[in-house]
Amino acid sequence: MKMRIFRPFSLLLHEMKFAANMNSNPALFNLLSLSSKRLSTLSSSPNPIIVNYLIQTFGFSQTLANSISNRFWWAKSTENPQSVIHFLRDLGFSEAHIRTSVRVGPQILFSDIDKTLKPKVQFFEQLGLVGADLDDENNGDLIRVLRRCTWVLSRNPELLLSNIAFLESCGIVGSQLSMLLTRQPRLFVIKQSTLKDLVSRAVDMGFSIESRMLVYALYTISCLRDETLRKKFELFRSWGFTEQECIEMFRRTPGLLRASEEKLKLGMEFFMNTMKFEKTLLVHRPTILMLSMEDRVIPRYRVLQILKSKRLLKREPSFINVLSLTDEEFLDKFISRFADDAEELLVAYKGHTLQEVDE
Repeated sequence: MKMRIFRPFSLLLHEMKFAANMNSNPALFNLLSLSSKRLSTLSSSPNPIIVNYLIQTFGFSQTLANSISNRFWWAKSTENPQSVIHFLRDLGFSEAHIRTSVRVGPQILFSDIDKTLKPKVQFFEQLGLVGADLDDENNGDLIRVLRRCTWVLSRNPELLLSNIAFLESCGIVGSQLSMLLTRQPRLFVIKQSTLKDLVSRAVDMGFSIESRMLVYALYTISCLRDETLRKKFELFRSWGFTEQECIEMFRRTPGLLRASEEKLKLGMEFFMNTMKFEKTLLVHRPTILMLSMEDRVIPRYRVLQILKSKRLLKREPSFINVLSLTDEEFLDKFISRFADDAEELLVAYKGHTLQEVDE
């Protein structure tokens, strides 16, 4: 495989050199709520300066403030904590996140902003977490990534950087690196020979280097044991799919093999036996096997069956197209417009959820 080293890694390497000096700074990997380790020396009495600051700034209880302040008996002012809080606010973190981070990992208050916090934040910016992403829970915010991956950062910084360089050479950069770090952090600290083997397996299954789909194939392959992958392919072959067709389905929808065997069986039984779909359709549209049978596929099928039985449709729609509609589009097109039968259609469509509410 031809590898290409991306320029951003050289910058990342420069910014992450602080990691190799981990032992010189106890708080190095304690950004936000990364760690709640107790300091080696504790005071038997609270530090009133820190107690007052915690209560006034974060609304902590007296008991919690006392407990935290015991760790920082030596602190004579709140200058550093105030600077840290301003730094986090400037990054866009919410007050709730800051409060939680301080409660779980109060060491953050006494971290060196320039030597510890800024390099750490810059590292995650290299992973595509910038601006509003730093405090957006729907986009995998920095706090969640840091909590999940602290052990990755502290275990072997040099191996981490080396694996990042390799992944970037495969075209896995920015937000894709962030996705991997969040979902499968162990990939960053496994032996590089193992990581290369996983990438090679993905390439052998039809994913090209620098393809934007490679990262999803790598994630799936790394999630599943060889035996599990073998059973998934055997399942498809038992329904008449060839080895090449199985690979083609995986290439089009890498997440397909992460679906449970039960889900895949139900999907193929419905689409091939009930709907009489040719297997070539599933080869080209394997995403339909990922759809929820209970919440999407079966309810829409029931609605169409009612409409057909009442001869309310001028022509039968493509079921594949029906499945691609949003809930609002489906309701407008196949339920709301048939006012006289809307109630029956709605029960067929949402009956299972209405029953759950009644119960």
